[in-house]
Amino acid sequence: MRTIVGFTGASGVAYGVDFLRRCPDEKFLVASKWGRRVLHEELGLKAEELRPWVKDIYSDADLAAPFSSGSNHFDSFVIVPCSVSTLSKIANGIADTLITRIAQVALKERRRLVIALRETPLSTVALENALKLSKEGVVIMPISPPHYMGVETVDDMIEGYVDKLLNTVGVETENSWKREELE
Repeated sequence: MRTIVGFTGASGVAYGVDFLRRCPDEKFLVASKWGRRVLHEELGLKAEELRPWVKDIYSDADLAAPFSSGSNHFDSFVIVPCSVSTLSKIANGIADTLITRIAQVALKERRRLVIALRETPLSTVALENALKLSKEGVVIMPISPPHYMGVETVDDMIEGYVDKLLNTVGVETENSWKREELE
């Protein structure tokens, strides 16, 4: 499977990094200017340091990148974290960056698009844009870590949310609620 991951300027990039590390798919990263800034400010990392977990890294300004065309197949596009600004652009058909263009490709080609929204509270406009995309089949997944798994650390909370994100793109994880009762 081929998964594209987008980092926007929203806080919470640790979720995106954990997803890159744990997702076994062939992965490509698109990081916006502000996504790169948040990556550095929150984790002290540069996008290039994520190369061990991705096949390639693209600039959000590179609208000539391969995935800006629907003829280059991908299975999932996960934007984690996703800013409300990016959500709004996608919902309104604006494709002025590589992230928003890939999202438009995902919509028109009916490919899985998952938006890990990182914002609170949400305005009515943001909720209406999320609803618009949800009606198009987009999975809107606000970053809301599970607490029922006995989390003890921030890393546990990040991993719990990323487990849900991985499951959403078809990657089975070992950590689910009461899994042992199913076996």
